[in-house]
Amino acid sequence: MTAADLHPMATGHIPKYVVAADGSDYLFSAMVVFFVVLVVLIGVGYLTLHSVPEKMAHENNHPQFQLVGILALLALFTHNGIFWIAAVLVAGFQFPDFATPMRNIADAIRSLGQSLAPQAPAEPTPPAPQTSTTSEQ
Repeated sequence: MTAADLHPMATGHIPKYVVAADGSDYLFSAMVVFFVVLVVLIGVGYLTLHSVPEKMAHENNHPQFQLVGILALLALFTHNGIFWIAAVLVAGFQFPDFATPMRNIADAIRSLGQSLAPQAPAEPTPPAPQTSTTSEQ
Protein backbone atom coordinates (compact mmCIF):
# COMPACT_ATOMS: atom_id res chain seq x y z
CA MET A 1 0.00 0.00 0.00
CA THR A 2 1.22 3.37 -0.79
CA ALA A 3 0.49 6.62 0.94
CA ALA A 4 -1.93 7.58 -1.83
CA ASP A 5 -4.01 4.46 -1.21
CA LEU A 6 -4.43 5.20 2.51
CA HIS A 7 -7.47 7.03 3.67
CA PRO A 8 -6.69 10.37 5.24
CA MET A 9 -8.25 9.17 8.52
CA ALA A 10 -6.12 5.99 8.58
CA THR A 11 -3.98 5.43 11.58
CA GLY A 12 -0.53 5.08 10.12
CA HIS A 13 1.05 6.45 13.26
CA ILE A 14 -0.02 3.53 15.48
CA PRO A 15 2.96 1.40 16.67
CA LYS A 16 3.46 -2.17 15.53
CA TYR A 17 2.67 -3.75 18.92
CA VAL A 18 -0.98 -2.71 18.72
CA VAL A 19 -3.28 -5.52 17.61
CA ALA A 20 -3.57 -5.68 13.87
CA ALA A 21 -6.80 -6.24 12.00
CA ASP A 22 -5.87 -9.87 11.29
CA GLY A 23 -5.80 -10.63 15.06
CA SER A 24 -2.05 -11.11 15.44
CA ASP A 25 -0.91 -9.69 18.74
CA TYR A 26 2.86 -9.74 18.96
CA LEU A 27 3.02 -8.09 22.36
CA PHE A 28 0.65 -10.66 23.90
CA SER A 29 2.61 -13.54 22.37
CA ALA A 30 5.88 -12.10 23.67
CA MET A 31 4.41 -11.62 27.16
CA VAL A 32 3.08 -15.21 27.25
CA VAL A 33 6.54 -16.55 26.41
CA PHE A 34 8.14 -14.17 28.91
CA PHE A 35 5.85 -15.22 31.78
CA VAL A 36 6.23 -18.93 31.05
CA VAL A 37 10.01 -18.55 31.15
CA LEU A 38 9.72 -16.38 34.28
CA VAL A 39 7.58 -18.97 36.11
CA VAL A 40 10.01 -21.76 35.22
CA LEU A 41 13.00 -19.68 36.38
CA ILE A 42 11.27 -18.77 39.65
CA GLY A 43 10.48 -22.46 40.23
CA VAL A 44 14.08 -23.48 39.57
CA GLY A 45 15.32 -20.73 41.89
CA TYR A 46 12.87 -21.78 44.61
CA LEU A 47 13.90 -25.43 44.44
CA THR A 48 17.58 -24.49 44.30
CA LEU A 49 17.17 -22.31 47.38
CA HIS A 50 15.54 -25.16 49.28
CA SER A 51 18.42 -27.49 48.45
CA VAL A 52 21.09 -25.15 49.89
CA PRO A 53 21.12 -26.75 53.39
CA GLU A 54 21.48 -30.23 51.91
CA LYS A 55 24.36 -29.08 49.72
CA MET A 56 26.04 -27.50 52.75
CA ALA A 57 25.68 -30.68 54.79
CA HIS A 58 26.85 -32.88 51.91
CA GLU A 59 29.97 -30.79 51.26
CA ASN A 60 30.95 -30.83 54.95
CA ASN A 61 30.14 -34.54 55.35
CA HIS A 62 27.86 -33.57 58.22
CA PRO A 63 26.90 -36.34 60.65
CA GLN A 64 23.30 -35.07 60.74
CA PHE A 65 22.86 -35.13 56.94
CA GLN A 66 19.55 -37.00 57.10
CA LEU A 67 18.11 -34.55 59.63
CA VAL A 68 19.05 -31.64 57.38
CA GLY A 69 17.37 -33.34 54.41
CA ILE A 70 14.18 -33.99 56.37
CA LEU A 71 14.02 -30.39 57.58
CA ALA A 72 14.57 -29.07 54.04
CA LEU A 73 11.78 -31.30 52.69
CA LEU A 74 9.43 -30.21 55.46
CA ALA A 75 10.17 -26.59 54.61
CA LEU A 76 9.53 -27.27 50.94
CA PHE A 77 6.20 -29.01 51.39
CA THR A 78 4.77 -27.00 54.28
CA HIS A 79 6.13 -23.56 53.27
CA ASN A 80 7.20 -22.96 56.87
CA GLY A 81 10.40 -20.97 56.85
CA ILE A 82 11.35 -22.09 60.34
CA PHE A 83 12.14 -25.60 59.06
CA TRP A 84 14.45 -24.17 56.39
CA ILE A 85 16.17 -21.93 58.94
CA ALA A 86 16.60 -24.92 61.25
CA ALA A 87 18.07 -26.95 58.36
CA VAL A 88 20.57 -24.18 57.58
CA LEU A 89 21.55 -23.90 61.25
CA VAL A 90 22.00 -27.64 61.65
CA ALA A 91 24.00 -27.85 58.40
CA GLY A 92 26.10 -24.81 59.26
CA PHE A 93 27.24 -25.80 62.73
CA GLN A 94 28.91 -28.96 63.91
CA PHE A 95 27.53 -30.13 67.21
CA PRO A 96 30.23 -31.17 69.66
CA ASP A 97 30.83 -34.90 69.68
CA PHE A 98 30.64 -35.97 73.30
CA ALA A 99 30.12 -39.67 72.61
CA THR A 100 33.52 -40.42 71.05
CA PRO A 101 35.69 -39.05 73.90
CA MET A 102 33.50 -40.78 76.48
CA ARG A 103 33.73 -44.05 74.54
CA ASN A 104 37.54 -43.70 74.38
CA ILE A 105 37.70 -43.05 78.13
CA ALA A 106 35.51 -46.07 78.82
CA ASP A 107 37.68 -48.26 76.57
CA ALA A 108 40.86 -47.04 78.28
CA ILE A 109 39.43 -47.71 81.73
CA ARG A 110 38.24 -51.14 80.65
CA SER A 111 41.65 -52.10 79.28
CA LEU A 112 43.35 -50.66 82.36
CA GLY A 113 40.99 -52.62 84.58
CA GLN A 114 41.78 -55.84 82.77
CA SER A 115 45.52 -55.37 83.14
CA LEU A 116 45.25 -54.50 86.86
CA ALA A 117 42.70 -57.17 87.73
CA PRO A 118 44.03 -59.60 90.33
CA GLN A 119 45.14 -62.74 88.70
CA ALA A 120 43.66 -65.95 89.99
CA PRO A 121 46.33 -67.72 92.02
CA ALA A 122 47.82 -70.59 90.21
CA GLU A 123 46.82 -73.92 91.68
CA PRO A 124 49.73 -75.45 93.50
CA THR A 125 51.06 -78.51 91.88
CA PRO A 126 50.66 -81.57 94.05
CA PRO A 127 53.91 -82.92 95.39
CA ALA A 128 55.32 -85.74 93.47
CA PRO A 129 54.82 -89.12 95.13
CA GLN A 130 57.91 -90.13 96.93
CA THR A 131 59.22 -93.52 96.28
CA SER A 132 61.31 -95.06 98.90
CA THR A 133 64.29 -97.07 98.00
CA THR A 134 64.59 -98.74 101.33
CA SER A 135 62.12 -101.35 102.18
CA GLU A 136 60.51 -101.41 105.52
CA GLN A 137 60.28 -104.80 107.12
